[in-house]
Amino acid sequence: MPYRLIASPFLDHHLLVTPGSNQGVKISPDRYQALQTLDTEDGDVPVWLTAAAKQRWGIDLAGAIAGSVLVRQPTALNYGRASHEVNLGCNYDCEHCYLGLKKFDGLEWDDRVRLLHTIRDAGVLWLQLTGGEPMIDRHFSDVYALAFDLGMMIDVLSNGSRLANPGILDLLTRRPPHRITLSIYGATEASYDGLTRRRGAFKAFSAGLAAAHEAGIPMDLSIGVTRSNAHEVDQMRALADRYGLPHSLYGNISPTIYGGAEVLASQAPEILGPRTPFTGCNAGHTFFHVDPFGKASICKVGREPNIPLLDEGLDGLARLGTIADGLLQRQGGCTGCTLQGTCGTCMPLVTLFRKANAPLRNYCQHKETPHGRRQLHVVHPDRAATH
Repeated sequence: MPYRLIASPFLDHHLLVTPGSNQGVKISPDRYQALQTLDTEDGDVPVWLTAAAKQRWGIDLAGAIAGSVLVRQPTALNYGRASHEVNLGCNYDCEHCYLGLKKFDGLEWDDRVRLLHTIRDAGVLWLQLTGGEPMIDRHFSDVYALAFDLGMMIDVLSNGSRLANPGILDLLTRRPPHRITLSIYGATEASYDGLTRRRGAFKAFSAGLAAAHEAGIPMDLSIGVTRSNAHEVDQMRALADRYGLPHSLYGNISPTIYGGAEVLASQAPEILGPRTPFTGCNAGHTFFHVDPFGKASICKVGREPNIPLLDEGLDGLARLGTIADGLLQRQGGCTGCTLQGTCGTCMPLVTLFRKANAPLRNYCQHKETPHGRRQLHVVHPDRAATH
């Protein structure tokens, strides 16, 4: 591993973090600046840092700071997190997948290098690598290694089918991720392979989960629930418990990123539950998303408008906050809605549901009448809000 600790600005703070751990240490601006100076002058690890590393992580630091601590530089932008689709292709064909076409297109390696440096220079400390299935991309290992070496704490969203691969395991052991989140699509071969529409998918997932757990790679499980596997929710939770892994339940199916409705039929009605009220988010301001072609958007849902990062760089990224403010405002029939305070769907996601002509029950608190008409909530006598 090229370093043991990372010292970095993060939003309005300065942090010490280490790969493979969810624990961090907040340090003062003065101590961060002292580390910058020591790094520039090839100084030794200060006593206070040696003590902090030993107490928090059990890490022994001694000697020159170079090679032990990666000191990241400040940035004019205030981004702390980002997600990046390594590709949109996948080795599964899940019935509920929001990606739709799942094309394998993407940037060549030299452009990926430029893109990762730009993401780092935007201030990103936590980077999520996703897809499609990121681990099947021909450049995944190189992308992961470079992002790690640039001083980013890496989360990977994966279906786990490649986790038993010796090369992948070696990479994740030598350069530990912050976390691997594995999607689980069933507790039996029949339901898992049926949902993914790939024979052998359950065996590949099970082998990957077991191998990564034995290697000590930090993981959690994301339980995806559809009509096909809703009867196995308790069994999937039990599987997570057997491995001692944190897990979350995902059951609200969204349209594809193109507004396609074909995936909505996989919604399990008994799982469709109320969403947490949407009171705003940091999308576009402290977080952004980058697709396989280097287009930066406020998030995975609100993909338009976007910034071509390879053309515009950090100057273009600085416009993303203004784009976010416009996209997140209630628009169209949602303007003036009396239920905004308890609405659990952000405006970009509402837009996708509308494109898909989805039933209101999937995303809105308003009800449809028996004749298919949408009920109105009157704001005042001459104005009504519809969805």
